[in-house]
Amino acid sequence: MTVPATATPILELRGVVAGYGETTVLRGVSAEVAAGGVLAILGANGAGKSTLLRVASGVLRPSSGSVLVDGVDVTRRKPGSRVRLGLCHIPDPRGIFPSLTVRENLLLQAPRRGGAARVGPVLATFPRLEQRLGQAAGTLSGGEQQMLAVARAYVQRPRVVLLDEVSMGLAPNLVDEIFGFLRTLAEQGVALVIVEQFVHRALAMADRVLVLARGRVGLSAAAGVVGEAEIFGAYAGVAGTGVAGTGVAGSNGNGVARAEPARGGARGARGARGSRR
Repeated sequence: MTVPATATPILELRGVVAGYGETTVLRGVSAEVAAGGVLAILGANGAGKSTLLRVASGVLRPSSGSVLVDGVDVTRRKPGSRVRLGLCHIPDPRGIFPSLTVRENLLLQAPRRGGAARVGPVLATFPRLEQRLGQAAGTLSGGEQQMLAVARAYVQRPRVVLLDEVSMGLAPNLVDEIFGFLRTLAEQGVALVIVEQFVHRALAMADRVLVLARGRVGLSAAAGVVGEAEIFGAYAGVAGTGVAGTGVAGSNGNGVARAEPARGGARGARGARGSRR
């Protein structure tokens, strides 16, 4: 899939400043992703990765800056309104209702019309959930709970999925299963914004990478050209200034990470590992 250079991003954040109380976490962060694009957001603990996803989904309102979905300004809209526009936020920790059964969780996330019909394909993708339909979600294993959380990205039929540390605490085979599902979503034209502890996994899927350092954009580049040294330099807040033709942004907060579907991802930063926030 290719997207014209003039295409409107499906999700765009412009100059976002946000935080909690008197603490500012994000300082002028801009990012965007096109339909079918995969944007990996990396950074050290406390860099603002999860905060950026919360601003995008409407859980946290920015003090300045704006959020647009398909060109529509949704900065002041509530999370439910953004869900109806096609945003799906899978938070860390797992976004499930532990006291409800697996079946109830799936039906609750599905649209009112035709929602039950969407449960079947989810169970085909994650057969373990079919064996647990009547079981309370809070009694599932960690991997099964994460499968249930990620299943929301199917039953809601979103246009953009925001994923916060979906591999946290899972066995490698379960991580493979979940990332295989996410890759299928991207191939179907769903945009993904991934915050991930395993840098190499995120980069293997991503079209672009954005590294946050102390709440600012430390690096913004095409995932296929950025190297391990650049990523860790940006982690430390010492990335260089923008280089013409590379898409790399300096750490002054003015960089924009744009992800468009150009399959291939990156092969750098193998074995590198990020952290949770």
